[in-house]
Amino acid sequence: MDVLLLLVAALAFAWAKKKDQSERIALLGSTLSRFDIEKLMESLTDGYLRALGEEDAERQAQVWSYLEVQEQTLSEQFAAFAAEFATLEASATRVSRLPIAIPYAARWWPAAGFDAREAFAVHARGIAAVVENRAGLAPKRRAFTLSAELFLMQHTCHWYCRSKTVASARLLARHKTAYQQVLQSVSVGTRDAYLALTGQNLPA
Repeated sequence: MDVLLLLVAALAFAWAKKKDQSERIALLGSTLSRFDIEKLMESLTDGYLRALGEEDAERQAQVWSYLEVQEQTLSEQFAAFAAEFATLEASATRVSRLPIAIPYAARWWPAAGFDAREAFAVHARGIAAVVENRAGLAPKRRAFTLSAELFLMQHTCHWYCRSKTVASARLLARHKTAYQQVLQSVSVGTRDAYLALTGQNLPA
């Protein structure tokens, strides 16, 4: 009998977890689908590799100039996305800080989470600051910093949909970059605001 109860409990947990994550994926996807953010990210990543691999200085400058247009478009689109996501109900935008996904944990224990609306606002400001190059970075350093800003934003999307552990694993698998490295590579403004919001310390 105990085994049967455990099996029923496990099945109920798995069902609730899948339902919670499906709702989050659908909500985020419905908002993101109106923008070309992911395509722009892929285009910029490929473009940065092209620029860095270009030996001719004049040709490299042309590639950097071309990428600036895409960077500006991405920044504008993500700002619009963040503004639209900010109109959603708080009950649907909480993110659990727990390392593993527990169904609806962010709703029944809101103090142990943060608001994805605020996180996306942090990302929007950080992306805009790097695109506008307020720190006066050289092209290579600017591309490196903007890539980190975009990777951290993508990590937040996966964290919102599933869990921090899954988000970090996907970041490493997709971009060959550890979560800690991304945190250390974004702008100081983004890092400070992000760590304060998510209740974390910068990993050693």
